[in-house]
Amino acid sequence: MLIIKLYKYFFMGFIITSMVLLADCRDISYGAKPSGPNLFHGTLRPHPENPRYFTDGKGRAIYLTGSHVWDSLQDWGGPTPDFDYDAYLNLLKANNHNFIRLWRIGECTIKGTNPRTLITPMPWKRTGPGLANDGEPKFDLTRFDDEYFSRIRSRVKEAGNRGIYVSIMLFDGIYDWKTHPFNKENNVNGIDGDTFKDGTGRGVHALDLPDITRLNERYIRKVIDTVNDQDNVLYEVGNEIKRHSVEWQYHVINYIHAYEKKKLKKHPVGMTSTGGNGVDDVTNKDLFNSPADWISPRSSEPGQNYSYNPPPATGKKVIISDTDHLWGILSDPTPQWVWKSFLRGMNPILMDVLQNSAPGRTEKWNDPGRPGLAETRLAMGQTLKYASRMNLSKMMPFVELASTGYCLADRGVEYLVYFPFDDLRSREQYLHKLGILDIKISVDLYAVPGTFRIEWFNTMTNEITDGGIVEGGSNQYFKIPFTGDAVLYLYREKM
Repeated sequence: MLIIKLYKYFFMGFIITSMVLLADCRDISYGAKPSGPNLFHGTLRPHPENPRYFTDGKGRAIYLTGSHVWDSLQDWGGPTPDFDYDAYLNLLKANNHNFIRLWRIGECTIKGTNPRTLITPMPWKRTGPGLANDGEPKFDLTRFDDEYFSRIRSRVKEAGNRGIYVSIMLFDGIYDWKTHPFNKENNVNGIDGDTFKDGTGRGVHALDLPDITRLNERYIRKVIDTVNDQDNVLYEVGNEIKRHSVEWQYHVINYIHAYEKKKLKKHPVGMTSTGGNGVDDVTNKDLFNSPADWISPRSSEPGQNYSYNPPPATGKKVIISDTDHLWGILSDPTPQWVWKSFLRGMNPILMDVLQNSAPGRTEKWNDPGRPGLAETRLAMGQTLKYASRMNLSKMMPFVELASTGYCLADRGVEYLVYFPFDDLRSREQYLHKLGILDIKISVDLYAVPGTFRIEWFNTMTNEITDGGIVEGGSNQYFKIPFTGDAVLYLYREKM
């Protein structure tokens, strides 16, 4: 029995329609979400048996997926209204997402925006005397602005009320050094982060100056003290900070771990790629060798095409694969990327593009010329539904078990296989040229005798089809019952 419900949400002047699928399927509660006031069962930590994923106090494997946008924390000003965080959380919830990245922009303006934006609030008070380069009072780096930290806490709690995990970005790559608080022209404390004397402020993310290190550590402690009691928190050192900062980023991760040992709760810390492939870009090796609990890699290294053919996750780190470091906003991801990443043991998230997120830029909310964004949001919610149905703590990526190469399985118990239509169409065209017309997809059930239920899922229509049963004990071949991307779910019949 299939029930499809449509829910509509008003967001930034647009009606957003979300399709919610309810299906009569087997009774599985491995990944069931808690209900009522306690939406979380403790903080996240890598799952001891399957560290491709996080777990909580209940021991279940938790798959993270969701969207994020630049001004999820700070206001950007300009000609557009301040970001409607509550409406965006409703959009995530409507799409069945459970993760958001809470951005911090470190400087007061962003180059390339027209008119030039003024970003608020900042972690420190603007007391003067004197004016900074943006025309506002200079910062006193010894005095915190409570509005900034109160906003972090309130936004973490608002997300938590919807069952959404929040990654708090502590620092960021410097986009406009001229207006950064650690520029000596913008503070009353004589702090100068331009230790390389090249106008980039790279000294902010280095260990060369003890005064800057102490200020950064004091700020880190303040953030931790603000949200330590919240279960739905992760930390990210910073967004796309260049490779000179690797030692400093390792220090930040270790510092957070050490400080939280004295606190009530401990939260995972992440390190993310710069996305590029230049000599000053953080490498995937830097990420995997780090003390971070989770990472977001780049896609520009040999054999590590996280954009189109993700390598299977090994469990060395929880991988939160972020389109921000794969495509950025220059081109759109696809639902195929979401499913491929999920079936390779990763946690995919989307760098969203919203109109009021970049004043003066040309991106439009749900631009019909960029359908990939809405389709990708939908696909992430679909994968979370399957992650919640399966015993994910036992599921591992197996390239060799399915002829498509995308299979997540607990061998002998349940298998989730993805068939990207474009890949299959190319294969079919090739086989047709060879005179092979009856094309089927194989799944290796050779070593697992017994009966399995067959379920087909059409990712484009959101429809589930009962495919009957199949016997294990051999390679089995399946004909997709519709045109388009397909998901095959095989699970053991109840005894």
